[in-house]
Amino acid sequence: MESTNLAFALDTFYLLISGALVMWMAAGFAMLEAGLVRAKNTTEILTKNITLYALACVCYLLIGYQLMYGEGGSDTYADAADFFFQSVFVATALSIVSGAVAERMKLISFLLFSIVLAAFLYPVQGAWSWGGGFLSAWGFVDFAGSGIVHLAGAAAALAGVIVLGPRRGKYKDGKPQAFPGANMPLAALGTFILWFGWFGFNGGSQLQLSGAGNADAIALIFVNTNIAAAAGTLGALLLTKLTAKKADLTMILNGALAGLVAITAQPATPSPELAAVFGFVAGLIVVVSILMFDKLRIDDPVGALSVHGVGGIFGLLIVPLSDSTATFSGQLSGAAVIFAWMFFTSLAVWWILHKIIGIRVSKEQEYQGADSVDCGVEAYPEFVRSSPR
Repeated sequence: MESTNLAFALDTFYLLISGALVMWMAAGFAMLEAGLVRAKNTTEILTKNITLYALACVCYLLIGYQLMYGEGGSDTYADAADFFFQSVFVATALSIVSGAVAERMKLISFLLFSIVLAAFLYPVQGAWSWGGGFLSAWGFVDFAGSGIVHLAGAAAALAGVIVLGPRRGKYKDGKPQAFPGANMPLAALGTFILWFGWFGFNGGSQLQLSGAGNADAIALIFVNTNIAAAAGTLGALLLTKLTAKKADLTMILNGALAGLVAITAQPATPSPELAAVFGFVAGLIVVVSILMFDKLRIDDPVGALSVHGVGGIFGLLIVPLSDSTATFSGQLSGAAVIFAWMFFTSLAVWWILHKIIGIRVSKEQEYQGADSVDCGVEAYPEFVRSSPR
């Protein structure tokens, strides 16, 4: 009995600490996005990120968790610890949407959409897999959320981007124009914070620490998570140097994140060497994907669609290469179901918001910047004036 109580306490504590690490990823997303948008939209991005985290927690408590898991009921850790750990994953999905629709969406419209996603859209598809639903019965494997969290967030973001349209001046004569981010140190800091928090994201998804088997699995998950990010960084660096003759920092940062997203679907079964290969390929793919979206005139200021959407699909499809319990057909089916649910339901919500209150700021407001329009506070008042783009 004493050993059972000790294991319960240890596993509960581990889940809480892992959740705290994932919560810290909210800061990473905030810094990354604040660094990659223009100065005149920085405060609004930060406002969105802290508010979406608060909304995710409240909505998931009131509605979302019950839709996804019912009443819980684990014998190995406290139900409250499980709720906390799962709630911070919802905020991650919303952060993905925040970056993709940046610089031209009304703050109130984004926050209203956040309520719907956290309370309903995300938990429903989560119940189909992690909640023991039909995707789980199909043999769909998504250990820590390449599809359930990252692809889901990207699909919702894509729907919003399509309804919104690109930022004004982004495409001239069919060619994308560079809108440099305001603060590269912040973007790099955000990536490091996300990399750090991802150890809780993937490692915590083992759910238990007690016992030699769980401890060994968590150690391998940490190693694979780290090496996939490192290899993704190098893959993006190599491709940008070969194609553009420059070390593009924004691509390199997204390469690291793509490696992390790709390994998230199954970080417990590959060898570290195979995890490095997965991460490296993800780093290559994300560079190509970002350029492809630009050619399609799909404006994504931070590369979220490529990192979390394309990277999430890639991560799901490579699971059978190391996990014998997964099949390619099962993974493809799961990815298709998650994307279809999140994209089409989100498209409906965005369209309704567009018709009722509008989702895009006016031309004059976009020119002025979201900081002064929505927040009344400039992020860099003493150093940077609003850009006349």
